[in-house]
Amino acid sequence: MNKINIALLGLGNVGRGVWEILQTNKEEIRERSGYDIEVSKILVRDINKRRDIDVPKGILTTEPEEIFNDESIKIVIEVIGGVDPAKDYMIKAMQSKKHVVTANKLAIATCGSELIKTAKEEEVRFCYEASVAGGIPIIHGLNESLTANKIEQIMGIINGTTNYILTKMYLDNMSFGEALKEAQEKGYAEADPTSDVDGYDAVYKLSILTYLAFGKKISVDSIYREGIRNIEAIDIEYAKEFGYVIKLLAIVKDVNNVLELRVHPTMVPARHPLASVNDSFNAIFIKGNAVGDLMMYGRGAGDLPTGSAVVGDIISILRNDTDPIFKLEGSKSGNLKQINSMENTKSGYYIRITVKDEPGVLGKISTILGQNNVSLLSVIQKGKGQEFVTLVFVTHKTLEGNIDKSIKDINLLSSVKKIENIIRVEKMEV
Repeated sequence: MNKINIALLGLGNVGRGVWEILQTNKEEIRERSGYDIEVSKILVRDINKRRDIDVPKGILTTEPEEIFNDESIKIVIEVIGGVDPAKDYMIKAMQSKKHVVTANKLAIATCGSELIKTAKEEEVRFCYEASVAGGIPIIHGLNESLTANKIEQIMGIINGTTNYILTKMYLDNMSFGEALKEAQEKGYAEADPTSDVDGYDAVYKLSILTYLAFGKKISVDSIYREGIRNIEAIDIEYAKEFGYVIKLLAIVKDVNNVLELRVHPTMVPARHPLASVNDSFNAIFIKGNAVGDLMMYGRGAGDLPTGSAVVGDIISILRNDTDPIFKLEGSKSGNLKQINSMENTKSGYYIRITVKDEPGVLGKISTILGQNNVSLLSVIQKGKGQEFVTLVFVTHKTLEGNIDKSIKDINLLSSVKKIENIIRVEKMEV
């Protein structure tokens, strides 16, 4: 049996998952890859740190050059995360003629072109299946299985933390703060949950998916982003009344050869498959012009699901070691020259407003909406005989620019206390 030496850069959550899978499934991996895989070096910050896995101290190092200069190491697994120093480490590994596998969504989203260019120049493989949706093989799917399709749209729940929080708010009537605290206690959310709850994590992953599906490199700063901090229990309840479930969706659509990209809370019809994706699970809904509707579902984070994708990439490299270049290019879906502005995107909208309980308020707001070409699908008024009551509107699909103009005018009404929330509604076919 052939033997291959690999090295890990990092031994955090994902690194531990990779180590555990390589040890637990050693026989299966040997049989499927044709190699006996040995982890010969692991880069860590502190060799003496107490760890909850049994790793021989002799393979731990604090010196990355020990890995780059070791000619016996053929594959380097980067699971440090972030851009610095991860990007430089990956480039140095490639320049040392080592294949690289990473789970680093931020580095791929922001520095992917440079990493891909280096891999090509050095004729090594660069694999990043674990960077999006953990154990779901979405990157392989877009790079291989779906290449016969013109991808028309992708909608995904690609952040497990926010999905867990919204699930708890929906099923257990928790507030956002209560659900976030529980997510932190279970290890789904970091002490600083900003990247997850404010939508940054989903933006990084959407950038990668867009490149793969549409061949278009998108700056993460150009993707519209809105997190879930403003979702309140009352919005969850109104969504139920209207037949919707609120999810944080990452969306990219080809609309007449123009790309529409956004990450935001979305009301999804309760009958749609995405609405039933609960807990920390991820799901990616794809529409192709040949395959039609397709949904991939599974664990989107965690040590073992993400580690599974990493080890899958290692096996992929070993199975194809006669071909020096891993398939890196995004599939091309026409000449997409333009990114749509948010004001020109179309959606339905849920609008919750607190107003004075006085005659004519509903009529004035409805008139403003009509004057701005916003058609109403449903209206609910809650409260009676109080100083302030709640009005809730759900609109038909309309331009976001029309909603913006309407909200500006509605805010000028003396009877309006506050626009409490606005949530986009996707009336998806099933």
